[in-house]
Amino acid sequence: MDKPGTLHIVATPIGNLGDISARALEVLGSVDAICAEDTRHTRQLLSHFAMERPLLALHQHNEEAQADQLVARLQAGESLALVSDAGTPLVSDPGFRLVRAARAAGIRVSPVPGACAAIAALSVAGIASDRFAFEGFLPAKAGARRERLARLAAEPRTLVFYESAHRIEESLGDMAAAFGPDRRAVLARELTKLFETVLDGGLAELLARVQADPNQRKGEFVLVVEGVVDEAESQLIEGRRLYGKLSAHLPPSAAAKLAAELSGAPRKALYGGDS
Repeated sequence: MDKPGTLHIVATPIGNLGDISARALEVLGSVDAICAEDTRHTRQLLSHFAMERPLLALHQHNEEAQADQLVARLQAGESLALVSDAGTPLVSDPGFRLVRAARAAGIRVSPVPGACAAIAALSVAGIASDRFAFEGFLPAKAGARRERLARLAAEPRTLVFYESAHRIEESLGDMAAAFGPDRRAVLARELTKLFETVLDGGLAELLARVQADPNQRKGEFVLVVEGVVDEAESQLIEGRRLYGKLSAHLPPSAAAKLAAELSGAPRKALYGGDS
């Protein structure tokens, strides 16, 4: 029986092609095939480095159907690489189903680390990064996006988001409303590319700068938002959010009591009535 191959999870540049690692090039040049989110994009990357390998399309629409076939190839002794369009695979990109299926089948899954937009933005943000929560892309629909942000308003960890050019204004506006206009944040745009910019300030200030400059509404964005530093403030924000939800179904006093128990906020700060 053939010895199983290896599934290599290979990070590729997020912009500057000089950021690819020597090991990534070695692995990409040696595998039997490369699983790519967009084969046209990956073919351009390989062509830049005078490399040619068989490419297999693996994206969110076919990953579940393709996983078993790819695992069978790995079990037969082939080695495969998985890449996304840019950066580290599986970070807001497809691939976890294939990785899970390969691991379940006893296949070795090996990371080839490299660029990641979220980590690159954190490294230049000047915002605490000892604890952070990666939130990826917010929901496209306004109602769902605002609900997600309301749930995150009391988060003490630094928050990291990805956003697209056509929603950056709306997302900044919703963040300013949910977190407060002065909440400190950094907007990193087109990291490692020719028109890279990193803006910092309060959320309302960042929104105004984006609205004033059309160039700041182009490209790919990472938003790094400071968490709530004061624990009591965090509890109060969450308590008020919970009270707003519970008071639609419970008497105000009962809603305040339960919200206080769940959040740690003082009950009297949520509702001034008698207990």
